[in-house]
Amino acid sequence: MLNISKNQLNKEVSLKKFSAYKKAFTSKTNKVFNKLLIIFSIIILIAMFLPWTQNVSGRGFVTTLTPDQRPQTIQSPIPGRIEHWHVSEGQFVKKGDTLLHISEIKNEYQDPNLVARTNTQREAKSKSVLSYKEKINALDRQIAALKNEERLKLSQAKNKLEQSRFKVVSDSMDLEAIKNNYIITEGQFNRTKTLQSEGLKSVTDVEEKRVKLQESQAKLISAENKLLTSENNIINARIEINRISAEYADKIAKANSDKYTAETNQYDAEAQVSKLENQSTNYQMRSDLYYIKAPQDGYITKAIKGGIGETFKEGEQIVGIMPANYQLAVETYINPIDLPLLHIDDEVRIQFDGWPSIFFSGWPNTSYGTFAGKVVAIESFISPNGKFRVLIAPLTEEFPWPEKVSIGSGAYTFALLEDVPIWFELWRNLNGFPPNYYQPDQAKNSKDSKK
Repeated sequence: MLNISKNQLNKEVSLKKFSAYKKAFTSKTNKVFNKLLIIFSIIILIAMFLPWTQNVSGRGFVTTLTPDQRPQTIQSPIPGRIEHWHVSEGQFVKKGDTLLHISEIKNEYQDPNLVARTNTQREAKSKSVLSYKEKINALDRQIAALKNEERLKLSQAKNKLEQSRFKVVSDSMDLEAIKNNYIITEGQFNRTKTLQSEGLKSVTDVEEKRVKLQESQAKLISAENKLLTSENNIINARIEINRISAEYADKIAKANSDKYTAETNQYDAEAQVSKLENQSTNYQMRSDLYYIKAPQDGYITKAIKGGIGETFKEGEQIVGIMPANYQLAVETYINPIDLPLLHIDDEVRIQFDGWPSIFFSGWPNTSYGTFAGKVVAIESFISPNGKFRVLIAPLTEEFPWPEKVSIGSGAYTFALLEDVPIWFELWRNLNGFPPNYYQPDQAKNSKDSKK
């Protein structure tokens, strides 16, 4: 194998006789360059120990601090057709000012007297409710009258029953007296007949006793018939009581049925009245929606739906508005690896697009044209762009943000972390390590207080 180290040109041939060697190794310029190189190396070595502020950068845009201060679009909750514009783009409007007037396009709402007609139907149904109430009251009075009449009829029938019972008692006593009289008369007839057979009484006396016996027998039969008639009257009186109870129970049941029917109709009419009242209110509120009004003070930015006679659907965007009063903020996005490094109230330096600035990420104190902010919100879920969203508010202790910065313009943010030597930052970047993970003093103090 060939040994290259032994085959060196400067060992075989002397280079001092060449002019290039003299210019490179013996000239004054070479000596000055060597000195400068040494000085520059010393400076770089010293600079390696200078402090460097670690930071987490992100790209975002200017927005507002609260959602109600951000630009918005105004929609119509109902479909319609544009009839007249009351504003123009760029015009300032106050809350409640009419922006445009629309008309109805649905057939069921195009009647101009829809609210009045609905109110008329409601009044008619309200009168029906009153009529049903009066009918129910009349049926209540009728039921009360039937119950009172039933009570009187039953009292009358019961009195008749008592009279029949007393009549039966009286007829029973008369029957017993007639029976006794018949027995006596029968004994007298038998004795007279016996005496007549012995010749002590005449045939005339026997005939007289026979007549009296027949009269007593006739009275006995009449008394028995009378008693049976009185007992039959008791049965008839009881039947009459049952008939009266059944008759008035049927009448009262029919009156109650009519009453329940009237109550059902009344409840149905009341439900229809409530439904018509709801419809009337909805129609009135819908008529108020024909005028699109400004939800807050602001400037009309863009008429999304222009012209006259153009139709749109419900919920469709019509016009854009920018609130007049707002507080600026910056919405920036950071990589997931940098998320544990940020905390609420951390200081952030911001560089706005279109605003002249000179920024040194490692020496923020020497930067020019950047503005201070603090972290006020950090989202805990990732955004569609694969990064985490961070909201930054102005830091009131330092120079205020420019007034001319408009919402939506770009912003470049640097979240300031701890200070490290420059050599450590170079070493970290060469190895691809993240910035040092640390907790701010506020977080440490809060943890100590909780413990």
